[in-house]
Amino acid sequence: MANPLVAGTTRHLLAATALTVFPNTAHAATLRPAGGVTPQALRRAVSYIDDHADRPITVDQIAAAAGVRPRALQLAFRRHHDTTPMQYVREVRLERAHRDLRAADPTTGATVATIARHWGFTHLGRFSTDYRAAYGCSPSHTLRT
Repeated sequence: MANPLVAGTTRHLLAATALTVFPNTAHAATLRPAGGVTPQALRRAVSYIDDHADRPITVDQIAAAAGVRPRALQLAFRRHHDTTPMQYVREVRLERAHRDLRAADPTTGATVATIARHWGFTHLGRFSTDYRAAYGCSPSHTLRT
């Protein structure tokens, strides 16, 4: 729990579990159509993600940095990036892990697990699967070459 990304993910999972398990009216709320998101706001969101990828990030924080509502941000990411804001965060972190694996020297003690955890990937099997899908080889192969 010393890693802020692991701690943040754990808090997020606990909150999501509590909302699922305990009765609430969040799902019954009427959603209003989201307002338009300007290209500048979307660029601010992407910039915020790029600058804070090594820290816990929520959709609300990204939306606040972009100056839009969370739902509008989600629609804008879906429309312009064909993904969600949190999946985009995951892709940025995967790219950063790839970069670190390429730059690391395994003879100095660098490991796939250490690099993956640094970028918030707590499940190494899932990290390896996502990594292979994105880069066509295993993370350990990248680290060795």
